[in-house]
Amino acid sequence: MSTDQYFITHIQSSIQDDDFIKLSLGDYKGVEPDLKNIYVKPVLIKRAFKLSFTYRYKTRDITKNFMVEEAIEQIQTLLQENGFRMATLFTTKENTICQWNKKRGWMLKSEQPTSAKLDSLSHDYQKERKIGSTSKKYLAELRLTDSDGKVFKNAQDKWRQINHYIELLSSMLKELPADKELSVVDMGAGKGYLTFALYDYLNNELNKPASVVGVEYRDDLVSLCNNIASSSSFNKLSFVQGTIEDYNPTQELNVLIALHACDTATDDAIFKGITNGADLIVVAPCCHKQVRRQLEKVKATNDLDFMTQYGIFLERHAEMLTDGIRALILEYYGYQTKVLQFIADAHTPKNVMIVGVKKAINLKKQHEILAKLLATKAYFGMEYHYLERLCGLSS
Repeated sequence: MSTDQYFITHIQSSIQDDDFIKLSLGDYKGVEPDLKNIYVKPVLIKRAFKLSFTYRYKTRDITKNFMVEEAIEQIQTLLQENGFRMATLFTTKENTICQWNKKRGWMLKSEQPTSAKLDSLSHDYQKERKIGSTSKKYLAELRLTDSDGKVFKNAQDKWRQINHYIELLSSMLKELPADKELSVVDMGAGKGYLTFALYDYLNNELNKPASVVGVEYRDDLVSLCNNIASSSSFNKLSFVQGTIEDYNPTQELNVLIALHACDTATDDAIFKGITNGADLIVVAPCCHKQVRRQLEKVKATNDLDFMTQYGIFLERHAEMLTDGIRALILEYYGYQTKVLQFIADAHTPKNVMIVGVKKAINLKKQHEILAKLLATKAYFGMEYHYLERLCGLSS
């Protein structure tokens, strides 16, 4: 039996013996653009044991779930044919590393175990526990739960959405500075479901002191949310009336959030985050009208015009073009950017989340991005992108 086949057999045995914790694949030398790593973990989905694969790309993550037999075949293919040269199996007994060496082929090495098993494999359970107990005053006052902490039937979708939101951000929130009180602004907070959850998670679950401001245009919602924050003793949470465009933070930001801000309001939010030096910018765009109007007006002739002659494709194309340029401009200002699915298509088609984590500015990359923006606008007949104009990048 070859070394890599023995490693596959070892994975199978660890699953059968209930020792399997997780698997990571790295040192990728294959042909798929921007693929970096794959992480595999066990999950229970509708009471079925599966292995969940997270494909980590440069700017996005893709998750796929497989039954065990199919998952083993996938892992074998990934090692033998798809260019991964290192795999680490984490079990309760040991860590086993399988690594490719050009001279000696596949080699195995064992180390002391470094990971513990999860208490539960339930997919939904892991997401819900991010906020902790459902018996919290703000959840009841927001009409998500009853007085006993039971989530209302008609609030189940909202509850899952809130937890998924926190789940997506949790790893990035943990990396925020711990030496001072964090400053967080939620632009377009609405009724504050996610604003309250974010405040609760930072202050009470992560124990990271944070002041959070929710910006909302509707006076009645601002009053409601301030009353709930007060009655819940969330002393560092406040809501203010105003628009995203007009709101000016009073201090340097750590986190800026803007979920489903309509059309160019998303650009206003990103611009506020960039100019105020936010460590983390998170937006979920909505209503991509500004770019679409230009595409409809110009009707550029290019290699894609066979698709954009159809209204529904034009709309989707405008969304991707708008958000792609937003991600590009964030990268211009030194943000490591990812584009994720926020919530499932079944709930809303507006389900894209753009996440930017502040890193160092690269002058060479800035020149490349400006050239790419110029070429993209020319190709599609665009005059400008609103965020580009806000940042003073338009030619």
